[in-house]
Amino acid sequence: MNIHAVALIVSVAIFLFVIDLVRRRRLTFKYAMAWLLVSAGAIFFAVFYRFLFAFAAWLGFELPSNFIFFTLFCVFVFLSLLLTVFLCQQNNRNDIMAQKIALLEFELRELKKKLKVE
Repeated sequence: MNIHAVALIVSVAIFLFVIDLVRRRRLTFKYAMAWLLVSAGAIFFAVFYRFLFAFAAWLGFELPSNFIFFTLFCVFVFLSLLLTVFLCQQNNRNDIMAQKIALLEFELRELKKKLKVE
């Protein structure tokens, strides 16, 4: 089996796995979109690998493998940054929710005190 077939099989497997995760609601589409784009790009270049060679040469890479490693590095750095942003947003939402819960608990205690006094 040649390397293009292996790349195609792995890329399709990742694409289908991500779709299955979205279908089973284990992954939201917002987070899955980046993985779907990466795997679709891998499928495209696995099928049309001559474009990969031409594109790598056009960008000045001597070997297509260097271009692939550089691209994967950039993609993973971008995904890491994107997930960090989502994590920070979630952290802010958690802080706001904790504050609102604390206020509700305080109001509940105050109402219970008023009911016991009267």
